[in-house]
Amino acid sequence: MLSTTDFRKGLKIEIDNTPYEIMDFLHVKPGKGGAFVRTKLKNLLTGGAIDQTFRSGEKVGKPDMETRDMQYLYHDGSGFVFMDMSTYEQVTIQDEAMKDKGGFLKDGQTVKTLFYNGQPLDIELPAAVVLQIKETEPGIKGDTVSGASKPATLETGVVINVPLFVNQGDMVKVDTRSREYLGRESQ
Repeated sequence: MLSTTDFRKGLKIEIDNTPYEIMDFLHVKPGKGGAFVRTKLKNLLTGGAIDQTFRSGEKVGKPDMETRDMQYLYHDGSGFVFMDMSTYEQVTIQDEAMKDKGGFLKDGQTVKTLFYNGQPLDIELPAAVVLQIKETEPGIKGDTVSGASKPATLETGVVINVPLFVNQGDMVKVDTRSREYLGRESQ
């Protein structure tokens, strides 16, 4: 059991058999009455956010969660297949649970996978990945009307905006959170 004194950003708690992550919290001590903790929680199963208030010292459950290193194998049409690096067991995470993270996975890439009650829940991508430009139009000199960028399709199928000097076949570094171009990588 976890007490409200243990609350911090990123802490995972369980309320009514549902795992939540604390996104923000504020300890409030009014002049009259007992202290309380106001929190903003993210539901780890659905991704939705709720506001919840707890009395100071109130106890909440600790979810049965673990993180394992898994290797991405392939996409089977309905989900992403990963292999546990220690037991070689394969698990599938459905497309809906992955949201837009699947566009940054390359075959053989190792990621941290979050499990809740033995079921895969989510993956943790690195902050930036290096991917190859599969398709982009050649940049036209002097074309700065469009903000000096053009769309480019990466080897995984994700489309991002890149500067005009980036060509097809270039290796680029991409921020996985904002989907922004960070720079070219030497091959």
